[in-house]
Amino acid sequence: MDYKIMIIEDDAGIATAIADRAAAWGFVVCCAQDFRNVTAEFAEFSPQLVLLDIVLPFYNGYHWCAELRKISDVPIIFLSSASDNMNIVMAMNMGADDFIAKPFDMDVLILKIQALLRRSYAFAPQAPFLEHNGAILNMADQTLSTKEQKIDLTKNEYRILLTLLRSRGQVVSRERLMEELWESESFVDENTLTVNVNRLRKKLSAAGLSGFITTKFGVGYLVQ
Repeated sequence: MDYKIMIIEDDAGIATAIADRAAAWGFVVCCAQDFRNVTAEFAEFSPQLVLLDIVLPFYNGYHWCAELRKISDVPIIFLSSASDNMNIVMAMNMGADDFIAKPFDMDVLILKIQALLRRSYAFAPQAPFLEHNGAILNMADQTLSTKEQKIDLTKNEYRILLTLLRSRGQVVSRERLMEELWESESFVDENTLTVNVNRLRKKLSAAGLSGFITTKFGVGYLVQ
């Protein structure tokens, strides 16, 4: 397996140096670009490990560690020159798995990454995500997360949203959605689909996602 590593570091020199060394060891690497919306990039890339600095533009590393922990148990290693006991304790309490002080030896970093990946993925792979407009669908526990909350979805609501997100930007016919629901229900008719879509919309609206699903009358539904 080619493990994917996301580097959340605003110092381009450090980020590039880590990325180059990790790539040389066979890792697939992504460096964060939008420090206002790290979770969206995380969901899009779906890494198996995150390297996270404390001091970042807009929001610090503790903020992003907490946000990532809302949607994922992915291993997180903090990299920081602020390596006093208070920062180390705070990082671990926020959900980090390790803390490496800057400056660090690049080979030691790679060894720690390899060891943490072995411990984390010896038995279970990382669950994939789908992200759209700040909403993140976790395929492992069938929940939808926003900045404000985590939404529990029924089996049918999850199948509807998964199908729409996989085809985002395209109209999904009612017939196709009923076929998706048919896999989990003994019988699905037009009314059953309408009821499930309406319930899903109410949950999305309550979470600040009003208008997330658009109706194309006579055709189907669309997420764009």
